Amino acid sequence: MNKEVSHKIEHLHICVLIPTYDNAKTLADVLERVLEYTSHVWVINDGSTDDTAVILSQYPSVQIITFPKNTGKGNALRIGFQELRSRGYTYALTIDSDGQHFPEDIPAFVQALEREKMPVLLVGSRNMSGDTIPKKSSFGRRFSNFWFRLETGVSLSDTQSGYRLYPLMEIPKRYFTGKFEFEIEILVRTSWRGIAIKDVPIRVLYDPKERVSHFRPIKDFIRISILNTFLVLIAFLYIKPRDFFRGLKKKVLSDFSRKIS
Repeated sequence: MNKEVSHKIEHLHICVLIPTYDNAKTLADVLERVLEYTSHVWVINDGSTDDTAVILSQYPSVQIITFPKNTGKGNALRIGFQELRSRGYTYALTIDSDGQHFPEDIPAFVQALEREKMPVLLVGSRNMSGDTIPKKSSFGRRFSNFWFRLETGVSLSDTQSGYRLYPLMEIPKRYFTGKFEFEIEILVRTSWRGIAIKDVPIRVLYDPKERVSHFRPIKDFIRISILNTFLVLIAFLYIKPRDFFRGLKKKVLSDFSRKIS
């Protein structure tokens, strides 16, 4: 185990959270590599029907929550966040179990967190320039980035990345969604709370022989589009006017303070 990184993870109260659904081919490898950095690992087995349970039984140090039926990645993350908060963790570092993320990038998140003075949500920015990167993934990222900027005014390079470090006490407790679109909702609503959201460069691997994706292009795209429409309406009818008047109030108070001082 990398003792230096492990000590920092312990000090910062970080726990690695891995939602998984029918990724038995890649799960063991992901776990082995994550455990090189920390023993604080929780896996949410979201109703897997393959050999996931057998694999997890070989890792007694890993904490496991098992759902009898698949409920969606968003719901798995939500339950995981609740559990980690109750256990006293400050941050949750989420990593996918399909093998696309490199656990060796965990130190990059730890280093980025150490540089911050205020609460921050860190998002892994994938290098999508390789020949093996699916075109639909590149398009989906550009599409998502556009809507996120429209809704929040914040520019991120990869709003679809699931490799993230969440400040558990700063993110919302309740959500509208429970599937893949959850990861869009939590980014937008955390930004609306005034929490900084920043990129962390990471590597990515798309291996068609090993990777199993449960993203449904038509159904999930429709769900994401409906969510973005809803978030845009909230942003322009409530969030942006709220932020404008808050900024105006601060300016008036600041000007008044200067005049009487």
